[in-house]
Amino acid sequence: MMQRTIRNTVDTRGVGIHSGNSVTLTLAPAGSDEGVGFIREDLNARLRVPAHFSRVRNTQLATTLTDDGVSIATVEHLTASLLALGVDNVTIALSGPEVPILDGSAEPFVSLIRSAGISEGSAPRKGARIVGPITVTSGDCRAELRPGPDHLHLDYTIVYENPHIGTQRFSFDLTADAFAREVAPARTFGLFNDINGMYAQGLALGGSLENAVVIGDDGVMNPEGLRFDDECVRHKCLDAIGDLSLFGMPILGDFIAYKSGHRLNHLLVQELFRQQAYEIIPL
Repeated sequence: MMQRTIRNTVDTRGVGIHSGNSVTLTLAPAGSDEGVGFIREDLNARLRVPAHFSRVRNTQLATTLTDDGVSIATVEHLTASLLALGVDNVTIALSGPEVPILDGSAEPFVSLIRSAGISEGSAPRKGARIVGPITVTSGDCRAELRPGPDHLHLDYTIVYENPHIGTQRFSFDLTADAFAREVAPARTFGLFNDINGMYAQGLALGGSLENAVVIGDDGVMNPEGLRFDDECVRHKCLDAIGDLSLFGMPILGDFIAYKSGHRLNHLLVQELFRQQAYEIIPL
């Protein structure tokens, strides 16, 4: 299999869920071995920030990349979509500091990428097959990678004291079709009682019922309700795929998470690289 990029340049516009800024996002083809990279057009800088775990500087409620003072926030839904659809090389231009949240899910990104079309390059595609177990923990939270199939399999459990979320578990094999059908539509979510605290930290300034599931004392506040009964854990799988994509190539094996989040996912990728518990194989 050869590395792939998109065939045509496409764009969309939306608001950043944390910054509240309106931003235009443009996807453009990139050459073989260029990888996924971001450009901040509003800074008039041509620095291409790679979508790579070595550039992760903030994991509070989202994953933020920073390189030479240039930051790109909330990259995970887009990078998850690119990984799931098999896009290895693309340049992403932004007119602001944050990837737009759109409807809070990855479904619009899947549609955007598919509308652009996908073409093959001339360099072979490679993946990182897990050859030894890796585990990171924080309190009772845990994230693991284990040897498994020659694709990424996810098994995720969340536990919330909120009775409208509770304990949810979801597992699936990452393929383009399964991602588009089972995970991409799942929206970001939060508790109504946490909103004022996030505002005080300068977060969620662009959040609304149009781009997030909000759960109050009486349940889901969105008029349309949930897209899945277990939408919350499916969205956590979406976030994890985006975080794991920052390894720089597809990870092949079992990912098991219990109450994990962006920070622990990032630490897991770092530990995978530190321990070199993988072998690079052709895809």
